Amino acid sequence: MPLPVIDKSRYRKHLNLFLLAFVLSLMVLSLSFGAGLIALFGAEAIAGQPTGNFHLNLLGVILAVVFCSAVVLHVKSTAFFTEIDVVWQLKQRQNRIFRKLTKIKAAAAQHDANAMIILLFYYTSLQQVYHLDDNTLTLSTLSRDLAQLQANIQELGLNLSAEQFTPSMLDAF
Repeated sequence: MPLPVIDKSRYRKHLNLFLLAFVLSLMVLSLSFGAGLIALFGAEAIAGQPTGNFHLNLLGVILAVVFCSAVVLHVKSTAFFTEIDVVWQLKQRQNRIFRKLTKIKAAAAQHDANAMIILLFYYTSLQQVYHLDDNTLTLSTLSRDLAQLQANIQELGLNLSAEQFTPSMLDAF
């Protein structure tokens, strides 16, 4: 599975626009739905007394989340979301690998080729995502781990690459 080539500036621009629009629409819709529900079904306010409309405000937030989620699912397949969706799927694969990382590293220490391929994919994809998200804090540690893995692979005389990774390889761990 080859790693996708992603234009960082386009990805960051689209991600920032999406997050801004999502947060703003969630705020506006939550307030609007909450106010509308309170206007229709709420208790009248008496000076110094709580209204008991918390459940209506909560329902307004839930409706806003459902509405925003439906809109995201609808526009997810557009060209605007291409990079965002690819990175999101890549992060999901990384999360699946991370949950099994201890077993994968143990198998790689025993020279299991599939475990080494998974680690190559994991480290290489993490490096790509860290660059896209400007997460340079742990990049040096990650580069060191990747270099050590590549040295081990060369020492064993294996010809492995991250492109050989398939999600089904994780089923063995």
